[in-house]
Amino acid sequence: MINANSKIIFPCGAIMKNRFMLAPLTNQQSLENGQLSNDELKWLTMRAEGQFGLVMTCASHVQEIGKGFPGQLGIFSDNLNEGHIKLTTNIKEHGSLAVIQLHHAGMRTPFELIHQKPVCPSDNEETNARGLTLEEVKQLRDDFITAAIRAKKCGYNGVEVHGAHGYILTQFLSSEINKRTDEYGGSLLNRSRLLFEIVDGIREKCGKDFLLGVRLSPERFGMDIEEVKSVCQRLINAGNIDFLDISLWDSFKIPYEEKYQNITLLEHFNNLYFKKVKWTVAGKISNAVDVQKILDSGVDFVSIGTSAILHHNFPKLVIENPAFNPITIPVSEEHLKKEGLGKKFIEYLKRWPDFVK
Repeated sequence: MINANSKIIFPCGAIMKNRFMLAPLTNQQSLENGQLSNDELKWLTMRAEGQFGLVMTCASHVQEIGKGFPGQLGIFSDNLNEGHIKLTTNIKEHGSLAVIQLHHAGMRTPFELIHQKPVCPSDNEETNARGLTLEEVKQLRDDFITAAIRAKKCGYNGVEVHGAHGYILTQFLSSEINKRTDEYGGSLLNRSRLLFEIVDGIREKCGKDFLLGVRLSPERFGMDIEEVKSVCQRLINAGNIDFLDISLWDSFKIPYEEKYQNITLLEHFNNLYFKKVKWTVAGKISNAVDVQKILDSGVDFVSIGTSAILHHNFPKLVIENPAFNPITIPVSEEHLKKEGLGKKFIEYLKRWPDFVK
Protein backbone atom coordinates (compact mmCIF):
# COMPACT_ATOMS: atom_id res chain seq x y z
CA MET A 1 0.00 0.00 0.00
CA ILE A 2 1.39 3.37 -1.05
CA ASN A 3 1.44 5.99 1.71
CA ALA A 4 -0.41 9.09 0.45
CA ASN A 5 1.73 11.18 2.80
CA SER A 6 5.03 9.97 1.33
CA LYS A 7 7.18 12.31 -0.72
CA ILE A 8 8.05 12.18 -4.43
CA ILE A 9 11.40 13.20 -5.91
CA PHE A 10 11.07 14.24 -9.55
CA PRO A 11 13.89 13.69 -12.07
CA CYS A 12 14.73 17.43 -11.91
CA GLY A 13 15.28 17.13 -8.14
CA ALA A 14 12.09 18.90 -7.02
CA ILE A 15 10.52 17.29 -3.96
CA MET A 16 6.75 16.99 -3.53
CA LYS A 17 5.92 16.44 0.14
CA ASN A 18 2.94 14.14 -0.45
CA ARG A 19 0.90 12.52 -3.24
CA PHE A 20 -1.74 15.26 -3.69
CA MET A 21 -1.83 17.76 -6.56
CA LEU A 22 -4.44 20.46 -6.97
CA ALA A 23 -5.79 19.94 -10.48
CA PRO A 24 -5.70 23.00 -12.79
CA LEU A 25 -9.26 24.24 -12.33
CA THR A 26 -11.06 26.87 -14.38
CA ASN A 27 -12.41 29.39 -11.86
CA GLN A 28 -12.87 32.67 -13.80
CA GLN A 29 -11.77 34.76 -10.83
CA SER A 30 -8.93 36.83 -12.28
CA LEU A 31 -9.10 40.18 -14.04
CA GLU A 32 -9.99 40.45 -17.72
CA ASN A 33 -6.50 41.73 -18.57
CA GLY A 34 -5.02 38.48 -17.21
CA GLN A 35 -3.87 39.87 -13.87
CA LEU A 36 -4.17 37.72 -10.77
CA SER A 37 -7.06 38.80 -8.56
CA ASN A 38 -7.21 38.67 -4.77
CA ASP A 39 -9.93 36.02 -5.06
CA GLU A 40 -7.77 33.71 -7.15
CA LEU A 41 -4.80 34.37 -4.86
CA LYS A 42 -6.91 33.37 -1.85
CA TRP A 43 -8.32 30.26 -3.55
CA LEU A 44 -4.88 28.91 -4.45
CA THR A 45 -3.15 29.95 -1.22
CA MET A 46 -5.76 28.11 0.84
CA ARG A 47 -5.03 24.88 -1.11
CA ALA A 48 -1.35 25.22 -0.17
CA GLU A 49 -2.41 25.80 3.44
CA GLY A 50 -4.57 22.68 3.12
CA GLN A 51 -1.45 20.62 2.37
CA PHE A 52 -1.62 19.98 -1.36
CA GLY A 53 1.94 18.95 -2.19
CA LEU A 54 1.68 20.61 -5.60
CA VAL A 55 -0.60 23.56 -6.28
CA MET A 56 -1.31 24.17 -9.96
CA THR A 57 -2.93 27.28 -11.34
CA CYS A 58 -5.80 27.26 -13.78
CA ALA A 59 -4.92 27.12 -17.46
CA SER A 60 -2.98 30.34 -18.09
CA HIS A 61 -2.80 31.68 -21.63
CA VAL A 62 0.56 32.34 -23.29
CA GLN A 63 -0.89 34.66 -25.96
CA GLU A 64 -3.72 37.17 -25.61
CA ILE A 65 -5.50 35.56 -28.58
CA GLY A 66 -5.40 32.20 -26.78
CA LYS A 67 -7.75 33.26 -23.98
CA GLY A 68 -10.20 30.44 -23.32
CA PHE A 69 -12.61 31.85 -20.74
CA PRO A 70 -13.55 35.06 -18.92
CA GLY A 71 -11.46 35.93 -15.87
CA GLN A 72 -8.54 33.79 -17.02
CA LEU A 73 -5.13 34.19 -15.40
CA GLY A 74 -2.55 35.17 -18.03
CA ILE A 75 1.18 34.55 -18.37
CA PHE A 76 1.67 36.31 -21.73
CA SER A 77 3.30 39.54 -20.51
CA ASP A 78 5.81 40.78 -17.94
CA ASN A 79 3.11 43.28 -16.90
CA LEU A 80 1.42 40.37 -15.12
CA ASN A 81 4.47 39.33 -13.09
CA GLU A 82 3.60 41.10 -9.84
CA GLY A 83 0.61 38.86 -9.19
CA HIS A 84 2.52 35.70 -10.07
CA ILE A 85 5.36 36.61 -7.69
CA LYS A 86 2.83 37.14 -4.90
CA LEU A 87 1.18 33.80 -5.68
CA THR A 88 4.37 31.73 -5.81
CA THR A 89 5.57 33.29 -2.55
CA ASN A 90 2.31 32.35 -0.81
CA ILE A 91 2.24 28.78 -2.14
CA LYS A 92 5.86 28.04 -1.29
CA GLU A 93 5.50 29.47 2.22
CA HIS A 94 3.38 26.40 3.00
CA GLY A 95 5.90 23.92 1.61
CA SER A 96 4.00 23.23 -1.60
CA LEU A 97 5.36 23.23 -5.14
CA ALA A 98 4.03 26.12 -7.24
CA VAL A 99 3.30 25.14 -10.85
CA ILE A 100 1.56 27.12 -13.59
CA GLN A 101 -0.27 25.48 -16.47
CA LEU A 102 0.64 26.97 -19.87
CA HIS A 103 -2.33 27.14 -22.20
CA HIS A 104 -3.70 28.39 -25.49
CA ALA A 105 -7.33 27.70 -26.38
CA GLY A 106 -6.86 27.85 -30.17
CA MET A 107 -10.16 27.34 -31.98
CA ARG A 108 -11.94 27.06 -28.60
CA THR A 109 -11.29 30.75 -27.89
CA PRO A 110 -14.65 32.59 -27.85
CA PHE A 111 -14.79 35.37 -30.46
CA GLU A 112 -16.30 37.77 -27.91
CA LEU A 113 -13.18 37.53 -25.73
CA ILE A 114 -10.64 38.45 -28.42
CA HIS A 115 -12.81 40.25 -31.05
CA GLN A 116 -11.18 38.42 -33.92
CA LYS A 117 -11.23 34.97 -35.45
CA PRO A 118 -9.72 32.32 -33.18
CA VAL A 119 -6.76 30.37 -34.54
CA CYS A 120 -6.27 26.71 -35.29
CA PRO A 121 -3.67 24.49 -37.00
CA SER A 122 -5.73 24.78 -40.20
CA ASP A 123 -8.94 26.55 -41.22
CA ASN A 124 -11.88 25.17 -39.27
CA GLU A 125 -15.33 25.94 -40.62
CA GLU A 126 -17.22 24.63 -37.59
CA THR A 127 -15.57 27.11 -35.19
CA ASN A 128 -14.86 29.82 -37.80
CA ALA A 129 -11.18 29.57 -36.86
CA ARG A 130 -8.38 30.48 -39.25
CA GLY A 131 -5.30 28.36 -39.83
CA LEU A 132 -1.98 29.61 -38.47
CA THR A 133 0.79 30.53 -40.89
CA LEU A 134 4.10 28.72 -40.49
CA GLU A 135 5.57 31.88 -38.99
CA GLU A 136 2.71 32.04 -36.48
CA VAL A 137 3.25 28.39 -35.48
CA LYS A 138 6.88 29.17 -34.69
CA GLN A 139 5.80 32.28 -32.76
CA LEU A 140 3.33 30.16 -30.77
CA ARG A 141 6.14 27.74 -29.92
CA ASP A 142 8.35 30.62 -28.81
CA ASP A 143 5.58 32.17 -26.72
CA PHE A 144 5.03 28.92 -24.80
CA ILE A 145 8.78 28.82 -24.08
CA THR A 146 8.90 32.53 -23.14
CA ALA A 147 5.97 32.01 -20.77
CA ALA A 148 7.92 29.24 -19.02
CA ILE A 149 10.96 31.49 -18.68
CA ARG A 150 8.68 34.19 -17.26
CA ALA A 151 7.15 31.68 -14.83
CA LYS A 152 10.59 30.67 -13.56
CA LYS A 153 11.51 34.34 -13.00
CA CYS A 154 8.29 34.75 -11.01
CA GLY A 155 9.25 31.94 -8.66
CA TYR A 156 7.30 28.97 -10.00
CA ASN A 157 8.95 25.61 -9.35
CA GLY A 158 7.79 24.50 -12.76
CA VAL A 159 5.20 24.49 -15.53
CA GLU A 160 2.75 22.07 -17.08
CA VAL A 161 2.21 22.29 -20.84
CA HIS A 162 -1.52 21.88 -21.54
CA GLY A 163 -1.90 19.46 -24.42
CA ALA A 164 -5.35 18.16 -23.46
CA HIS A 165 -9.09 18.88 -23.71
CA GLY A 166 -9.23 20.06 -27.30
CA TYR A 167 -7.06 23.16 -26.84
CA ILE A 168 -4.45 24.20 -29.37
CA LEU A 169 -1.85 21.48 -28.77
CA THR A 170 -4.61 18.84 -28.90
CA GLN A 171 -5.75 20.47 -32.13
CA PHE A 172 -2.27 19.95 -33.59
CA LEU A 173 -2.18 16.33 -32.36
CA SER A 174 -5.63 15.54 -33.79
CA SER A 175 -5.78 14.01 -37.27
CA GLU A 176 -9.43 15.15 -37.42
CA ILE A 177 -8.64 18.82 -36.80
CA ASN A 178 -5.09 19.30 -38.09
CA LYS A 179 -5.14 19.37 -41.90
CA ARG A 180 -1.76 21.07 -42.39
CA THR A 181 0.47 19.85 -45.20
CA ASP A 182 3.82 21.14 -43.86
CA GLU A 183 6.08 19.73 -41.13
CA TYR A 184 3.38 20.33 -38.50
CA GLY A 185 0.68 18.20 -40.16
CA GLY A 186 0.11 14.75 -41.63
CA SER A 187 1.92 11.99 -39.72
CA LEU A 188 1.76 11.69 -35.92
CA LEU A 189 5.43 12.64 -35.84
CA ASN A 190 4.58 15.90 -37.60
CA ARG A 191 1.38 16.55 -35.66
CA SER A 192 3.28 16.18 -32.37
CA ARG A 193 6.26 18.24 -33.54
CA LEU A 194 5.03 21.49 -31.96
CA LEU A 195 4.53 19.85 -28.55
CA PHE A 196 8.05 18.38 -28.61
CA GLU A 197 9.61 21.65 -29.75
CA ILE A 198 7.90 23.45 -26.85
CA VAL A 199 9.02 20.85 -24.30
CA ASP A 200 12.58 20.77 -25.61
CA GLY A 201 12.75 24.57 -25.69
CA ILE A 202 11.50 24.92 -22.12
CA ARG A 203 14.03 22.40 -20.85
CA GLU A 204 16.85 24.13 -22.73
CA LYS A 205 15.94 27.64 -21.55
CA CYS A 206 14.80 26.86 -17.98
CA GLY A 207 17.45 24.32 -17.05
CA LYS A 208 17.59 20.80 -15.71
CA ASP A 209 16.33 21.72 -12.21
CA PHE A 210 13.00 23.18 -13.44
CA LEU A 211 9.91 20.99 -13.00
CA LEU A 212 8.30 20.24 -16.36
CA GLY A 213 5.10 18.30 -16.99
CA VAL A 214 2.73 17.70 -19.89
CA ARG A 215 -1.03 17.17 -19.69
CA LEU A 216 -2.69 14.98 -22.31
CA SER A 217 -6.17 13.47 -22.66
CA PRO A 218 -6.71 10.22 -24.57
CA GLU A 219 -10.27 10.65 -25.83
CA ARG A 220 -12.50 13.13 -27.67
CA PHE A 221 -11.35 15.84 -30.13
CA GLY A 222 -10.02 13.22 -32.54
CA MET A 223 -7.64 11.70 -30.02
CA ASP A 224 -6.73 8.04 -30.43
CA ILE A 225 -5.60 6.14 -27.32
CA GLU A 226 -2.72 4.37 -29.05
CA GLU A 227 -1.50 7.61 -30.62
CA VAL A 228 -1.62 9.39 -27.26
CA LYS A 229 0.23 6.50 -25.61
CA SER A 230 2.85 6.69 -28.36
CA VAL A 231 3.33 10.43 -27.73
CA CYS A 232 3.59 9.75 -23.98
CA GLN A 233 6.27 7.09 -24.44
CA ARG A 234 8.26 9.34 -26.78
CA LEU A 235 8.09 12.17 -24.23
CA ILE A 236 9.35 9.80 -21.53
CA ASN A 237 12.13 8.41 -23.73
CA ALA A 238 13.29 11.89 -24.77
CA GLY A 239 14.18 12.58 -21.14
CA ASN A 240 13.02 16.20 -20.91
CA ILE A 241 9.87 15.86 -18.79
CA ASP A 242 9.45 15.17 -15.08
CA PHE A 243 5.81 14.11 -15.08
CA LEU A 244 2.83 13.25 -17.24
CA ASP A 245 -0.66 14.36 -16.27
CA ILE A 246 -3.26 12.14 -17.95
CA SER A 247 -6.74 13.63 -17.80
CA LEU A 248 -9.20 10.73 -17.98
CA TRP A 249 -12.49 12.51 -17.04
CA ASP A 250 -13.20 9.37 -15.02
CA SER A 251 -10.16 7.49 -13.68
CA PHE A 252 -12.08 4.23 -13.41
CA LYS A 253 -13.84 4.18 -16.79
CA ILE A 254 -13.69 1.87 -19.79
CA PRO A 255 -12.67 3.63 -23.05
CA TYR A 256 -15.35 4.93 -25.41
CA GLU A 257 -13.92 3.13 -28.43
CA GLU A 258 -14.91 -0.51 -28.63
CA LYS A 259 -11.51 -1.69 -29.88
CA TYR A 260 -9.89 -0.45 -26.65
CA GLN A 261 -12.50 -1.75 -24.20
CA ASN A 262 -10.58 -4.86 -23.13
CA ILE A 263 -9.07 -2.88 -20.24
CA THR A 264 -9.74 0.41 -18.41
CA LEU A 265 -8.29 3.71 -19.55
CA LEU A 266 -6.07 3.69 -16.47
CA GLU A 267 -4.71 0.26 -17.35
CA HIS A 268 -3.89 1.41 -20.88
CA PHE A 269 -1.53 4.04 -19.48
CA ASN A 270 -0.19 1.83 -16.73
CA ASN A 271 1.30 -0.23 -19.54
CA LEU A 272 3.75 2.56 -20.43
CA TYR A 273 7.39 2.25 -19.38
CA PHE A 274 7.73 5.39 -17.25
CA LYS A 275 11.41 5.02 -16.29
CA LYS A 276 12.06 7.86 -13.80
CA VAL A 277 9.17 10.02 -15.04
CA LYS A 278 6.31 10.36 -12.55
CA TRP A 279 2.66 10.41 -13.55
CA THR A 280 -0.71 11.48 -12.28
CA VAL A 281 -4.31 11.05 -13.40
CA ALA A 282 -7.40 13.20 -12.95
CA GLY A 283 -11.08 12.32 -13.03
CA LYS A 284 -13.55 11.43 -10.28
CA ILE A 285 -11.00 10.75 -7.57
CA SER A 286 -13.42 11.83 -4.87
CA ASN A 287 -12.58 10.30 -1.49
CA ALA A 288 -9.86 8.58 0.53
CA VAL A 289 -10.68 5.13 -0.85
CA ASP A 290 -10.41 6.43 -4.44
CA VAL A 291 -7.05 8.05 -3.65
CA GLN A 292 -5.65 4.82 -2.23
CA LYS A 293 -7.00 2.77 -5.13
CA ILE A 294 -5.31 5.03 -7.70
CA LEU A 295 -1.99 5.12 -5.84
CA ASP A 296 -1.98 1.35 -5.36
CA SER A 297 -2.62 0.89 -9.10
CA GLY A 298 0.82 2.33 -9.83
CA VAL A 299 0.05 6.03 -10.33
CA ASP A 300 2.56 8.24 -8.49
CA PHE A 301 0.23 11.02 -7.34
CA VAL A 302 -3.41 12.06 -7.66
CA SER A 303 -4.88 15.21 -9.21
CA ILE A 304 -7.85 16.42 -7.19
CA GLY A 305 -10.53 18.71 -8.62
CA THR A 306 -14.05 18.61 -7.20
CA SER A 307 -13.03 17.47 -3.72
CA ALA A 308 -10.43 20.26 -3.61
CA ILE A 309 -13.24 22.75 -4.24
CA LEU A 310 -15.30 21.24 -1.43
CA HIS A 311 -12.41 21.00 1.06
CA HIS A 312 -9.33 23.22 0.85
CA ASN A 313 -7.59 20.74 3.18
CA PHE A 314 -8.62 17.54 1.40
CA PRO A 315 -5.09 16.05 1.62
CA LYS A 316 -4.95 16.60 5.38
CA LEU A 317 -8.40 15.08 5.85
CA VAL A 318 -7.50 11.99 3.79
CA ILE A 319 -4.14 11.51 5.50
CA GLU A 320 -5.83 11.69 8.91
CA ASN A 321 -8.78 9.47 7.96
CA PRO A 322 -8.37 6.64 5.40
CA ALA A 323 -12.18 6.42 5.15
CA PHE A 324 -12.77 10.15 4.55
CA ASN A 325 -15.67 11.17 2.29
CA PRO A 326 -16.22 14.78 1.23
CA ILE A 327 -19.35 16.74 2.01
CA THR A 328 -22.31 15.72 -0.15
CA ILE A 329 -23.32 18.03 -2.97
CA PRO A 330 -25.20 20.26 -3.51
CA VAL A 331 -23.48 22.59 -1.05
CA SER A 332 -24.36 26.09 0.05
CA GLU A 333 -22.70 29.25 -1.22
CA GLU A 334 -21.69 29.88 2.38
CA HIS A 335 -19.75 26.62 2.51
CA LEU A 336 -17.90 27.49 -0.71
CA LYS A 337 -17.05 30.97 0.61
CA LYS A 338 -15.57 29.39 3.74
CA GLU A 339 -13.48 27.16 1.49
CA GLY A 340 -11.96 30.22 -0.19
CA LEU A 341 -14.03 30.57 -3.36
CA GLY A 342 -14.89 34.02 -4.64
CA LYS A 343 -18.20 35.18 -6.11
CA LYS A 344 -17.19 34.58 -9.76
CA PHE A 345 -16.05 31.02 -9.06
CA ILE A 346 -19.30 30.26 -7.24
CA GLU A 347 -21.32 31.70 -10.14
CA TYR A 348 -19.33 29.51 -12.54
CA LEU A 349 -20.06 26.42 -10.41
CA LYS A 350 -23.78 27.14 -10.59
CA ARG A 351 -23.57 25.90 -14.20
CA TRP A 352 -22.62 22.46 -12.89
CA PRO A 353 -25.73 20.32 -12.28
CA ASP A 354 -26.71 20.04 -8.60
CA PHE A 355 -23.46 21.49 -7.25
CA VAL A 356 -24.58 24.73 -5.55
CA LYS A 357 -27.80 24.93 -3.53
